[in-house]
Amino acid sequence: MSNLLIYSIRRNTLDLGIKNIEVQLQKRLLYPYKWDRMQNNFFDNMTNFIYEVTDFDDLLAQTKVRFEGNPDHNTIFNYSLNRWYNFWSARAVEQIFCSLDRVTPAKNTKDRLVDFQIDGITFDHKTSNFPKQYNRSLDYAKDNPHDLINWLYDNQSQEKRKHLKNRLFIVLYSHNGDHWKLKAEISWLQKLIQLYVQDFDQEKLHRFSFENGNITLSDIIWGIK
Repeated sequence: MSNLLIYSIRRNTLDLGIKNIEVQLQKRLLYPYKWDRMQNNFFDNMTNFIYEVTDFDDLLAQTKVRFEGNPDHNTIFNYSLNRWYNFWSARAVEQIFCSLDRVTPAKNTKDRLVDFQIDGITFDHKTSNFPKQYNRSLDYAKDNPHDLINWLYDNQSQEKRKHLKNRLFIVLYSHNGDHWKLKAEISWLQKLIQLYVQDFDQEKLHRFSFENGNITLSDIIWGIK
């Protein structure tokens, strides 16, 4: 079998998988996106079943069976939907990165600090809504990405999710204010990621000294609609 044919099969398989995730994520958009509490380890442990559920209708059914009698049902329901949505969007994004020529997937799939390498540089990735708490405009952030990245490291991913290693941020901004809905637009994100990796230049990465003099490398991929 030729290398070209193998690549074509892998490419088609990826596209089918990405499209299926996108279809399921789109179903989530029918429900309000609200957090009744900050993410924490207790509620994370309670809702870890979301990692095994790819179908949104199945998610709704499982959430009902597991938590229907719980007095915090509405809180857990919203928490489960949000975690599921964010996780499977992130999984699709990771698959997109790892399908590209200059990207090498992490050897340890359970390593929370590394998702892949680009030109030999390790990265975790995180897709984030443009944060209201940042208290700066989009134009300011685009002109001063170093400042926003520093803010994101300081304010996001607390408890077991927090780390100060290399990270690529995909920052989403919708002019109608529904930034979160852009996480479901996987085909659109795929094009943005492909362009970023195609033009990747490690000399343009932002450098930080967060801990013990070690250098952290980071960057932003903007997703603006």
